[in-house]
Amino acid sequence: CLGGRTGAFCSYHPDLEATIQCLQCVKLGISARSYFCSSQCFAAAWPELQKLHREAAEANGKGKSSSGKDGMGKVGSGDGSSSTQQQTVHIRGPGGESWVEVARTRSYTPGIDDIGHVLKYECVPVSKEQPHGMTAASTLETEPVAPTPTPPTRTMIPLALDGIKGSVAAGKFTLLTYNVLSDIYANPEMYTNCPRWGLAWSYRKMNLLNEIVAYRPDIVCLQEVQSDHYENFFQPEMSKYGYDSVYKKKTSEVYAGGTMVIDGCGTFYRRDRFSIIKKYDVEFNKAALSLSEALSATSQKKAALNRLLKDNVALIVVLEALEPPDPAAAAAGKRQLLCVANTHIHANSELKDVKLWQVHTLLKGLEKIAASANIPMLVSGDFNSIPGSAAHSLLAQGRVPLDHPELSVDPLGVLRPPSKLCHQLPLMSAYTALLQQGPALQTPLAKKQKNCMDEATGEPKFTNYTVDFHGAIDYMFYTGDSLVTSAVLELPDENDIVRKNIVALPNAQWSSDHIALMAEFRFLF
Repeated sequence: CLGGRTGAFCSYHPDLEATIQCLQCVKLGISARSYFCSSQCFAAAWPELQKLHREAAEANGKGKSSSGKDGMGKVGSGDGSSSTQQQTVHIRGPGGESWVEVARTRSYTPGIDDIGHVLKYECVPVSKEQPHGMTAASTLETEPVAPTPTPPTRTMIPLALDGIKGSVAAGKFTLLTYNVLSDIYANPEMYTNCPRWGLAWSYRKMNLLNEIVAYRPDIVCLQEVQSDHYENFFQPEMSKYGYDSVYKKKTSEVYAGGTMVIDGCGTFYRRDRFSIIKKYDVEFNKAALSLSEALSATSQKKAALNRLLKDNVALIVVLEALEPPDPAAAAAGKRQLLCVANTHIHANSELKDVKLWQVHTLLKGLEKIAASANIPMLVSGDFNSIPGSAAHSLLAQGRVPLDHPELSVDPLGVLRPPSKLCHQLPLMSAYTALLQQGPALQTPLAKKQKNCMDEATGEPKFTNYTVDFHGAIDYMFYTGDSLVTSAVLELPDENDIVRKNIVALPNAQWSSDHIALMAEFRFLF
């Protein structure tokens, strides 16, 4: 396996070529983070670079050798470890390029010093009679090795709790919701803005995992989790970080990768913070079948099933806090429960009546849980409904205005009478709290965040950003009589997404077409 130097790529935006290199990084042996695509990129990374410089200087001062100091360095290996005893072999290519032999193994894992190099893999078939090769070597050259992308840097923004009715418990917890873009939907023809390697699940999965665990959420609600990826990746990997989980897949499957798979919703919770008490699976197809049975005519039943059977699901869990936030209640033996709903509503923009029916069905189920116990609730996920839609109005306002234009399309009559489209849950949108801070939040970051919000709707300007669409369709709602939002995760603006040659999500740095939303909550008592 040979490595040849070519143009370097930005350490922070690996899909862009580098124009600047930090020489201090090179001197300290941390060249993997030394490349930048622009002066703005360099300036944005400077605070992190200063920290890296200090850490590298301290490590070098303690006698720790840094990569590349001895001329051989860590260039990767065939078995997952560095090969520091290997003798370097230089080969001059036919085009004048210089090749360095880095391994003689069946497979090779690039290391940090391979960044910016082209790898050439040579394979020679051998036999017992011809141990030195039966034919000329077959070769394969790669694109330049790109650095591992830096996860999007987003911080939590604390919110003022002035004017809150009731006492705020000292205990707090965070919830993150994220549509991770299932591999079965990551179609290169649909996401033409993203290179094929950037869409590959083998590339995206670690980006997504690293981003999620970097936020350190207590509860995680993921949508579009492919069934096989839950079993062989998300469940075991999140378990390593201290999470237990439950999963609900959609009710139909497709053939992909040699097996039958489909996506679904996965809810993860830190096992040192919560234990699970109850799990409810919501299959909207079952509700559709029940509704169709109430129709008398066979033609009506068939029409209802054709329109409503869309295999979407919701996953509801009731968790118990292992450390009750209210000391007095804990002393009295009262448990602190929390109900978390995670859903992915139907996507077809032409079927707004189906979206509304699914949301209404979910909320009616949650009302039944609320009636059986006085329990705080969180409702999060990908609702595939923009602010102001009938589905969003039902969530945010508790009802749908009788004159809402979307109510005019109801071929099955499942939305009649419109007055029934209501619920009694005191739901509030977590990010709306950003716009309610007034003068209490005047930091530059907070002001930037207000610019990321749509004041007319009280929601982020976008949570989904593709070539054809950008807007808010993901939400986090909570019961305002039992919970309060005390912090939210910073929202990216368009400048964080759109750069040179990058026009949408996903891309090399952001591995989903959605962004993660997260909020910190406190219990009211």
